[in-house]
Amino acid sequence: MPYDSSVKTKEVALDTLFQALGDRTRLRLLNLIEGGEVCVCFLVEILEAPQPKISRHLAYLRRAGLVKARRDGKWMSYSLASALPPATRGILAATLDALRQDSEMKRDRAALMKACCSPRLTDQLLRAPRPAFPELPSR
Repeated sequence: MPYDSSVKTKEVALDTLFQALGDRTRLRLLNLIEGGEVCVCFLVEILEAPQPKISRHLAYLRRAGLVKARRDGKWMSYSLASALPPATRGILAATLDALRQDSEMKRDRAALMKACCSPRLTDQLLRAPRPAFPELPSR
C-alpha cells in the first residue's frame, strides 16, 4: 500500500480502528477493495447483502480513516485510504495480509473477479464502473 507523506494524515483513535476491524462484513469489504477502487454495486453483489447495510459498513470504515470514497455520477466507489498514520498503516497491512490467507476472503476475491469479467452481468453491474484492479483484463 503506497504511502504519500506529503498528504496530511488523520489520526484515528486506536479503539475506533480496532472496532472498525472487529466486524466480519467490514473485513470482507476491506479485502475486496484492497486491490483497487470498487463500486458499491459490486460489493453488494459479492457479499449478497442489502445496499444500505454495505453503505453503513463503508461509512464506518471511512470514519475510521481506512477507506475513501469517490462519486462518479450516481456511482460510489471505494478504495483504501492512501494517507494513513504509520501505526494504522502497519495494523491495516498486517490485517490485509491475514485476510489473504482466509478461505472466505479468497472466495470473495474470486467472485469479484468473476463478476467483473463475466459476459453476462446484471443490468446494474453492466452499467457500473468496473473495479480498478490492475490484474483485470479490459472489456
